[in-house]
Amino acid sequence: MNPNATHPFTVPPRAVVFDLGKVLLDFDYGRAARTLSVHSDVSATEFRAIVDQSPLLHRFETGLISTAGFFDEIRRLTGYHGPEALFITAFGDIFDEIPEMVALHAGLSGRGVPTFVFSNTNELAIGHIRRAFPFFGGFTGYIYSYEARSMKPAGGIYDALERLTGRGGADLLYIDDRPENIDAGVERGWRTILHTAPEDTIRRVGDAFGH
Repeated sequence: MNPNATHPFTVPPRAVVFDLGKVLLDFDYGRAARTLSVHSDVSATEFRAIVDQSPLLHRFETGLISTAGFFDEIRRLTGYHGPEALFITAFGDIFDEIPEMVALHAGLSGRGVPTFVFSNTNELAIGHIRRAFPFFGGFTGYIYSYEARSMKPAGGIYDALERLTGRGGADLLYIDDRPENIDAGVERGWRTILHTAPEDTIRRVGDAFGH
């Protein structure tokens, strides 16, 4: 099934589910690597390879390793010898708002539409985002992979989202930039938008609500 196909529904969705990275917030692990590698035995390129979508990050974001354990592994693999506080700050400070998408969420929330964050992420990232981005407190609920012990596109985290929302199928409109994650939503009958550009997503959300 084509996740970008027009859905033949006449009733608006009952909730909108947002992926976080590359949908609401852009991110760049290179920013952290450049800061932290100065205090390590490896180059910025090597540091980034260890933290950016790596097997170690996957373990951290699936809740298989604690924050303390993750930091210990980073020190072991990179020779990082800087302060732990610097690591926590730099590792979290990789995000920038995508203003058009933040405004889209504000508009939906302002109209009383329940909205949810549904993200493969980790404790350090979420701690920073909560402190740095006021809009993040305005969602109805949140599902994080490190708490669910399951990462998209695995079924467990989708089950957790359906339990939290009390919704399923066409009641949910799901926005994500990863095709494999969208495909897993399509298999459950969710309405989906494969996010490629804010203007396209905003238009398609408007279509779903008859605007």
